[in-house]
Amino acid sequence: MHGYRYSKHWFWRWRTNPLRRRDDLVEAWVVLAVWLIALVGGIVAGTMAARAADASFAEQRAERTPVRAVVLADAPSDAPRAGTVSDQVRAKVRWTAPDGTTRTGVALVERGHKTGSPVMVWQDPRGTLATEPPTSTEASVEAGLLGAAAAVAFAGTVVGAGAVVRWRLDQRRLDLWGREWELVGPRWGGHKTG
Repeated sequence: MHGYRYSKHWFWRWRTNPLRRRDDLVEAWVVLAVWLIALVGGIVAGTMAARAADASFAEQRAERTPVRAVVLADAPSDAPRAGTVSDQVRAKVRWTAPDGTTRTGVALVERGHKTGSPVMVWQDPRGTLATEPPTSTEASVEAGLLGAAAAVAFAGTVVGAGAVVRWRLDQRRLDLWGREWELVGPRWGGHKTG
């Protein structure tokens, strides 16, 4: 019985009712549209973002290749970390690019590597140093998180826009009620209660 009363209350704007105004029906449609758009659009936005991120990570894995490099200067063993959670520091290295040229640059290497130590670095097709691409598992997790964030952002934007529309409808109803009260209120003011 309680569920019936709740559903009756929930859908009151849809039923024919002499007290229902046009704005009440508009609000009911706005709420329905907001929920449908937020749900369907959130799923679509999340799926598209996850697929795009996964494709980008797959492209990185396909393009970037590991290459042997040589450390050109001792990697400090007590230097501040390079902004990573691993035990790596920045050090100057030399490697051979895909076109056969010798290149130098700065890469992350394990602490304490001495000059001349071999290390593994990653390069893009042009031979420029690049970060190690995420593994397929890491890429899947990150793509999932990005997809979820996109879905929440889309749904939040839609719900926010719906809240603004509902606020405007409330303001309009208050203005209409105020105008109607100006017409009816003086008639009630002349009556005295006993």
